[in-house]
Amino acid sequence: MSLISKALAPGSIAVGVKCTDWESAVRAAGAGLVASGRVTPAYTDAMVAAVRDLGPYIVIAPGLAMPHARPSADVLQTGMSLVLLAEPVKFGHAKNDPVRVLFGLAALDHDKHLELLSEFAQLFSRTDFVNSLLTCGSEAEIRLLLAEDLAD
Repeated sequence: MSLISKALAPGSIAVGVKCTDWESAVRAAGAGLVASGRVTPAYTDAMVAAVRDLGPYIVIAPGLAMPHARPSADVLQTGMSLVLLAEPVKFGHAKNDPVRVLFGLAALDHDKHLELLSEFAQLFSRTDFVNSLLTCGSEAEIRLLLAEDLAD
C-alpha cells in the first residue's frame, strides 16, 4: 500500500463538496483530517489562519491546493485528506485559480512527511492524473485510481 493510500484514512475523502469560498474549502479539507482522527479541530483553524496570514501559497498547481499548518500538538498522526469540490473556488492565486482539488496535509514534524510529499509529487507529475481524479464520483473510485497510479 502506498504512503498516500495509508495517509488517506477512512473518513478523509469527500467528493462533490459544495463550498462558496476558499475558507469553506480549507475547512472541508480540515474536516477530513479531523474525521480520520489525524488532527484536532484546532488544526483546521490553524490551516485557515495560515492562508489568511501568508496568502494563497497553498495553491501549488492549476486547480490544486494543499492546505496545511505547522506541526503542533493538534496533529495526532501524519495524514492527508482529499476534497473534490462540486464547483471550483478562487483563492486569489494569480496563476493557479480556481481550485477544485484539495489535499489537506497534517505532519507530526518537519521531516516525517517528506516521503509522503515525494510520492504526492510523483502522482501529480502525471499529466492526466488530475483529470482522472476529477472524473471520480466516490471514495472507492478515488482509492482504486490511487492504487492503480501508484502501482505503476
